[in-house]
Amino acid sequence: MSIPHIRHIALICALTLASTGCGGGGGSEGAAPPPPPAPPPAPTVAQLQSAAKLLDRTTLGANFELIDAVAREGTQAWLDRQFTLPPTNHLPIVLRYGDLYGYNPASNPPPGTYRRFAWWERTLTAPDLLRQRIAYALTQVFVVSDNVDEIFINPLGLASYYDTLLAHAFGNYRDLLYAVTLHPVMGIYLSHVNNGKSDPAANTFPDENYAREVMQLFSIGLFELNADGSARLNSNGNPIPTYDNDDIQEFAKVFTGLSYGPGQPGGPSFFGKENPVLHVPMVMFEAFHEPGAKSLLNGVVIPAGQTGIEDIESAVDNLFNHPNVGPFFGRQLIQRLVTSNPSPAYIARVTAAFNGNATTPRGDMRSVLRAVLLDPEAANGIKLKEPFLRYVALNRALNATSDDGTYPGLGYIAQFLIQQHVLSAASVFNFYSPNFSPAGELGATQQVAPEFQITTDSTLTGARRSHGVCALHRAIHRITGRLHADSTRPVLTGSHRQRSGRARRAH
Repeated sequence: MSIPHIRHIALICALTLASTGCGGGGGSEGAAPPPPPAPPPAPTVAQLQSAAKLLDRTTLGANFELIDAVAREGTQAWLDRQFTLPPTNHLPIVLRYGDLYGYNPASNPPPGTYRRFAWWERTLTAPDLLRQRIAYALTQVFVVSDNVDEIFINPLGLASYYDTLLAHAFGNYRDLLYAVTLHPVMGIYLSHVNNGKSDPAANTFPDENYAREVMQLFSIGLFELNADGSARLNSNGNPIPTYDNDDIQEFAKVFTGLSYGPGQPGGPSFFGKENPVLHVPMVMFEAFHEPGAKSLLNGVVIPAGQTGIEDIESAVDNLFNHPNVGPFFGRQLIQRLVTSNPSPAYIARVTAAFNGNATTPRGDMRSVLRAVLLDPEAANGIKLKEPFLRYVALNRALNATSDDGTYPGLGYIAQFLIQQHVLSAASVFNFYSPNFSPAGELGATQQVAPEFQITTDSTLTGARRSHGVCALHRAIHRITGRLHADSTRPVLTGSHRQRSGRARRAH
């Protein structure tokens, strides 16, 4: 045996003795290392089903790995952790796409479709799953849409608007309503940007569009409500309107004097600016704001002499403190996230969460969302998943990914085949009415099913028109050369789980 070989064996022996603690004088042996801890038990079918139900109402779609992870962590613990995650914003992705393809926001802005690219990238990759889902729900309450050309061609604006919803999803409803009011995309969509004060000589008066919709759709609704969402009735048995035309005119005076902010800090800005900057809040120009006192709801009067922003703050506070907001807004959240026909008791519990208590302020979104998502009725909630969300959930269930980190193409396919895409509603009344009741058994029993309003043969089969889901993903791959899906997907049955299919590229 060669000397180097002997030295090598000796070194191994020395290292072995050192690692086991064997000394030369005592002759004792070191204690054996403790055995590794036993792996945690696999989740039960009941735990998996509970996790899957929670994820169905708190995310835009889940694969089996996520369901399994939530079942192991515990649904309450997962929800608590999601509330702590910061927002994963969309605007930086639009800017990144613009830089990637040679666009400049100042002189050569990126195309309008880039905000859809950003939405899909965040939807398929962002860790703040709950926040992204809540923001999507909020787009169907505080509706804006790219069917307005000035909004469509400015993806920075729509991405910024979505980021505003993300930022306030776990904050306070009052701050959310205020931020939406000052966002220039909303200013264009409901025409209170460049809305000037009255000029009787010219027979011009403040635009009333936002004043009407902020009450009807965003805060208090058309009729006074009890805490459980039922209508309050007058002595003749008729619903009591929450506001009248005089109220609309008074609120319209409040929302005057706003115009686009500067594109850069310290940059130029003036009332009536025609080159809109849609990713920074609107600013107030006092000379164009309606002066004087304004009479609001429930006897509240804004005194003369306030600034324009102070008037807006007062108006938002007036709406925020109206007793209708809890049941009106709460019912919409329940419908968007859980079930189409919540019981009066369910709505009342969410209203109580919105109204707050000694330890939780009024309008606290986390409290409201916990009440919506964890209510005893939530586990058995029934609602139709709208066409777009079915398509999104399919991509997430199949682990759709991108080889190079970009996600063009998906928005085109959704708009063409599904006839629906986020922030693309036909009007401020969303894709469907929260009170839509289809003909047949549901209508006969006075139940609503909002998503059925856009459920047609074409939207039901849209994702399969190119010979099924695989053909859809082949089309995506041909368009982009990037996106692919993993068809290995676990299937939950009543007593066990199994895997079907083999991992492969969908092309």
